Amino acid sequence: MDLVYSPYDFDTQNDPYPVYARLREEAPVYRNEADDIWVLSRHADVTESLKDTARFSSRNGLRIEPAFWGPQAEQFFSFVAMDPPKHTRMRGLVSRAFTQRRVQALEPRLREIARAYLEPALAGEDFDMMGDFAARFPTDVISELVGVPEADRDKVRDLGMAIMYRDPSGGPATDLPPEALQAVGALVGYYTELTIDRAKVRRDDLLSGLLDAAEGEDRLTPEEIVGVLILLVGAGIETTMLLLGNAWHAAWKHPEARAAALGGRVDDWVNETLRYDPPSQTLARTTNEDVELHGVTIPEGGRVLLLAGSANRDPRVFTDPEAFDLDRDTGASVAFGGGRHHCLGANLGRLEARVALQEIASVVADYEIDDAKAQRVRSINNHGFATLPTRVTARR
Repeated sequence: MDLVYSPYDFDTQNDPYPVYARLREEAPVYRNEADDIWVLSRHADVTESLKDTARFSSRNGLRIEPAFWGPQAEQFFSFVAMDPPKHTRMRGLVSRAFTQRRVQALEPRLREIARAYLEPALAGEDFDMMGDFAARFPTDVISELVGVPEADRDKVRDLGMAIMYRDPSGGPATDLPPEALQAVGALVGYYTELTIDRAKVRRDDLLSGLLDAAEGEDRLTPEEIVGVLILLVGAGIETTMLLLGNAWHAAWKHPEARAAALGGRVDDWVNETLRYDPPSQTLARTTNEDVELHGVTIPEGGRVLLLAGSANRDPRVFTDPEAFDLDRDTGASVAFGGGRHHCLGANLGRLEARVALQEIASVVADYEIDDAKAQRVRSINNHGFATLPTRVTARR
């Protein structure tokens, strides 16, 4: 069969890993003319490209849908869609607010949020891991981190869901639907008002930290702060939601790993899920010059997809990569990117997943997924589930 890879293809979105294996072996630099992409799939090429910001630029963003790709990418991705020196300045200022102390201080509250959603979800034997828990938990966590008032959190959650969710029964997701773009606009308006209010009275939250972050006389503008808050919808909510679902599904498919995970090996469960089935599968870049790899020249201005999901299954780096192995060393995983753009929220993402799965494991002895009724999200860069119907066996 001819080798064909397109991130828009539904079969690929359902299970990209077989085509990744062929790409790594048969076409480590793959060209799709119709989608106007060059594709890198080997771990060594992906990691080197992530480090090489001089040749592989982030200026057009990291997603190729028309709404996201191009000079306007900063509106959605803030400093993630910037190159030095703009990226250096913005990331440095955001880092002053997004501290490890602020993240770790959230843990007790994260456990309260998790329990609040788990109690009704597990009241019966059946629940939807995604709709009843995984989609709700990280949304409230980000609101807690940012400092969204309790009275506004339902509204923020609804807008976030409108941006993230795609109808699994719809056609190919080639761009953001109109309702998602409307939700982005509404969220920008809400965060703008919240930033104006918080500028008057500070609190112990991320928004106050962003307002106070300074390097000498340099501070973030209100527009830049709102851009960071919009970035958190995708980077802080959607990825965690999908990570929880992918961990749930992967452990269900591997009974020995599931027993160990529910028995206490939650950190290993999270780390191996990030390696085995990461929520973010692709990262886009733009070449600043002609780049030659494996005898193929990617021209200047080429749109390159770096397949993180493929890199994490490269047998050159990971022994028996198709196995879900909690004993594995996952240190080489590129689930959180790499180089200058290594995910600033990686510690928060790991904390959210660990807390959520620990709280679940404390009350769930075992579970079954109705795989026939599970539905995948429709996304060209993210991989995971919209629904995961589950029947649980409670701990006694």
